[in-house]
Amino acid sequence: MPVSAIDSLLFRNLFGTAEIRALFSDKSYIHDCVDVETALARSQSKIGIIPAHAGEQITTTCATLDLDYDRLSDDTEIVGYPILPLVRQLTAACGDEGEAGKYVHWGATTQDIQDTATVLQMKAGLGIVERKLRDVIGTLAELAKRYRDTPMAGRTHLQHALPVTFGYKCAVYLSGFQRHLERLRELRPRCLVVQFGGAAGTLASLGSGEAGLRVRKALAVELGLGDPVITWHTARDGIAEIVNFLALVGGSLGKMAVDLMVMSANELSEVSEPFVPHRGASSTMPQKRNPISSEVNLAASKILRANAGLCLDAMSTDFERASGPWHLEWVAVPESFVVAVGALSQADFALSGLVVNVQQMERNLDSTRGLIVAEAVMMELAGRVGRQPAHDLIYEACKKTIEAGEGTSLFDVLVQDGTVKGAIPGAKLAELCRPANYLGAAGRMVDDVLAVRLGAPDGLP
Repeated sequence: MPVSAIDSLLFRNLFGTAEIRALFSDKSYIHDCVDVETALARSQSKIGIIPAHAGEQITTTCATLDLDYDRLSDDTEIVGYPILPLVRQLTAACGDEGEAGKYVHWGATTQDIQDTATVLQMKAGLGIVERKLRDVIGTLAELAKRYRDTPMAGRTHLQHALPVTFGYKCAVYLSGFQRHLERLRELRPRCLVVQFGGAAGTLASLGSGEAGLRVRKALAVELGLGDPVITWHTARDGIAEIVNFLALVGGSLGKMAVDLMVMSANELSEVSEPFVPHRGASSTMPQKRNPISSEVNLAASKILRANAGLCLDAMSTDFERASGPWHLEWVAVPESFVVAVGALSQADFALSGLVVNVQQMERNLDSTRGLIVAEAVMMELAGRVGRQPAHDLIYEACKKTIEAGEGTSLFDVLVQDGTVKGAIPGAKLAELCRPANYLGAAGRMVDDVLAVRLGAPDGLP
């Protein structure tokens, strides 16, 4: 019976996808461990560390091997790690006393196999993350372009601040995901590297020369991974960087989720998630359409942040083989990938069908009766009377507008002020008091974000 939301029959498709769960399943992980063992044998055969035929014989045998997973599970509980139990089954299949069976796991140690298998999983996982990132980027780009010039209230401290456009908001979100794609491109060669060092990392099991380094390089080529300059089994920054990268993606998703949830509140009603019958429904309130995708993503962002902390803790290893912190990664890495991919999928669902209420944005923009453009008038007046006197004058005008209540706008108050009348012509003042006229460089910034070149997906020119 699952005890985690990501494996739960009820919640798994809220917090993940079938594709990413399959990638990080136990059988997929063991398959990657077997791939590392066979790739190691082939590499050593090519270099002459083990007999020339042994590598292919081990590979051929293991390719059709039906592993006893129940036995593997029981033995792992006893040993504490799955590799010794796995190697026993591989060796038996290749012939305990036979020519090939003797060379399974030659010169390697448990962490070499597990770490490299984890890197293979993360490499494939990052490919899925990139695809989902690009989906979100494409959807946000469409929204930014479509609503480039749609004015709405910009808010600071949850209060009206200055006018922005909805396209500008989407472009701000978009720019973060563009940077995540850049981070992903940069971290791959740095973090997706093979691990092969033997018992203490020195490769002493393969002799005092460079034979071990040649095997490590050949193994990296076999697996399509990078060849590190030194053993990294107690330097866990690469794993931590990848999980922290996923947490950064989660942070951007969480920020966007908060905005969408607040904007979908009835009092604002500026956006709403796509309508699907009964999605976000209440068991007692028939009118409810809760922003489920955004709610899940806010939770996902917090899970990813917590797991990033676990992997930072896992960096504090002791000497040449950690006595425990490594185990934190067994929890954090799979869960982070599943949650991150699930959150990106939820985000793209919410954004691709997002209902944008342009008329309500306009009504909200005008709801403070021109107060949102007080800065525009202040800056114009400052050129005539100085910034601080202008600030004080417009502050008092705003105060009078608020106290006057409905029916009185900032413009109504300002046209009665002698200083303002003497400094700013009426037509100019009316233009300044229109929120859509005070958008600064918002449109140009949207264009600049949309013009960013993302490069081809990983593995393509």
